[in-house]
Amino acid sequence: MAPKRSPLHTLLNAVAGMDHGAAPEISASAASGSTASAASPARVSLDPTLGRRGAVDGGWWPRSRDAAAELPGLIADIDHRLNRPVLRVGLPLESWDDIPHRVAAPGRQVKVGWFRHMDAHTVTLIGANTEPVTLRVIPPDTEDGAATDALTAAASGASGASGA
Repeated sequence: MAPKRSPLHTLLNAVAGMDHGAAPEISASAASGSTASAASPARVSLDPTLGRRGAVDGGWWPRSRDAAAELPGLIADIDHRLNRPVLRVGLPLESWDDIPHRVAAPGRQVKVGWFRHMDAHTVTLIGANTEPVTLRVIPPDTEDGAATDALTAAASGASGASGA
């Protein structure tokens, strides 16, 4: 018997045309190991079904530890992929520099919270009426091949894909 899926997951699967056997979605810049500037697309992988099979829903490989510079690209990428706006972001305080209170996004300000007792290698994005999306953060200084492998592992729900 197939596991019961929430209406959100059913909608996401229908919109994306993905099934449970689909490969993790990794942005082109992540797959190529691009070292472009922070203005480039976010290097993100997501479990295509957001099936909550593992500890995380995907991975993110930021280019720096500057939250103010990195979060706008991540928020835009997740907005686009999930076809709904991110409203809040949670970060571990010890892992980031220059954490803003809010980040500008199209038509809104996204609230950013930072926490002392949060896994140092995760970021959580919260949208309206949806389950939070938790991403494993791959350290910016991770080598290209290892980072791409970690993004793939994180999209399958693996909890130890931080590389740190």
